[in-house]
Amino acid sequence: MEGKKRQLTIVVKIGSSSLVDAVTREPRIANMALIVETITKLRRQGHKIIIVSSGAIAFGMKVMKLESKPSKLSAVQALASIGQGRLIGLFNDLFRQMDQTTAQILITRNDIVDYTQYKNAKNTINELLEMGVIPIVNENDTLSVSEIKFGDNDTLSAITAGMIHADYLFLMTDVECLYTDNPRSNPKAEPILVVDNIDDLNVSTNDDGGAGSDVGTGGMTTKLIAAGLATNVGVTTIITLSTQPHYILDIVAHIQSQKEGLSIVEQRKILQHDIRNKTIPLHTRFLSLPQDTQIKSDRRFWILHGLKTKGALIIDEGCFAALTRRDRAGLLPAGIIDVVGNFHENECVAIKVVADRTKLSEHDMVEVGHCRVNYTANEIRMIKGHKSSQIESILGYADSEYVAHRDNLAFPPVTPSSN
Repeated sequence: MEGKKRQLTIVVKIGSSSLVDAVTREPRIANMALIVETITKLRRQGHKIIIVSSGAIAFGMKVMKLESKPSKLSAVQALASIGQGRLIGLFNDLFRQMDQTTAQILITRNDIVDYTQYKNAKNTINELLEMGVIPIVNENDTLSVSEIKFGDNDTLSAITAGMIHADYLFLMTDVECLYTDNPRSNPKAEPILVVDNIDDLNVSTNDDGGAGSDVGTGGMTTKLIAAGLATNVGVTTIITLSTQPHYILDIVAHIQSQKEGLSIVEQRKILQHDIRNKTIPLHTRFLSLPQDTQIKSDRRFWILHGLKTKGALIIDEGCFAALTRRDRAGLLPAGIIDVVGNFHENECVAIKVVADRTKLSEHDMVEVGHCRVNYTANEIRMIKGHKSSQIESILGYADSEYVAHRDNLAFPPVTPSSN
């Protein structure tokens, strides 16, 4: 029976607060050892495991005896440089005791700005997994600046999970699950066990729902964003308690004991029953979207989540409908109402829709997707509203009839109603 269990690909995101004590700034070596033991057990069960770890800056702060993170970017980058070696060294020492090989992967958005580089990153991670190695992924804070940062490691973990088409993403934090409010300040806060539509959530993330710390950058808000990103691409996302890493073993065992192909209603019913009856530990599970609504294309996922937008194109609802129909063409200049920002050709920009062409304030715009453009912002300003046949007479040349080819358009899936 053991051999028939499905091998899972699992990404485990570990925050700074799981690795460094927020008060003493000392490494939480006992907790790290428990995490390593848990992950090694999962690996020995045949699962493929990737760690996305924060903590480099926090470790650097400890080495340099700093009480708070400096505001100067170069100082923060220097701390990351100091701390990254300490962090990965401690992980390697602990995994070595379990006879488990690890690999370090440092990444910024700049490393995947080209689709070939994105695929190379994906292939490297998959090759390491096939070799039985556990990759430890972190944002390269030594070099990263705001323009090329993922923003936080919750987002990086979701992008990593989507990149390799993981089955599960575990976001380890200092509360057991998502609550309707901060349980530390509101005793009436209720746990939320199952989420099948993030858009329907009614929660307060004030004070980050109890998550986040002085040594980290994340909080419950970033975890909700990461869960939305991951579930769109078919990755079930789970929030669980970082001080009890063995909970992951119990949750994975429960997952494997269930029949495949259960409906969302059936999954919700089983989870709520088993958590309330303490068959499995308290946690929040964000169910992945149904197969027919998930993002399947690597390129589409890369455009939506791997690239940082440099501006925006404003279109109306009719143009949006044409771009999202099954036999859609590319984005033509005639469909563009306005251009926001300055960008070069081949860069990624947001696509925003307005209901009324006469109302172009930011408040009236809704972001609906991303695209990579064939022309610069200034060139698009010159040709917007015109026919493609007029591009050459306006610019003096015509590299393409489209502002963005259909292969360079990406829209997130429509989240189905939970009713």
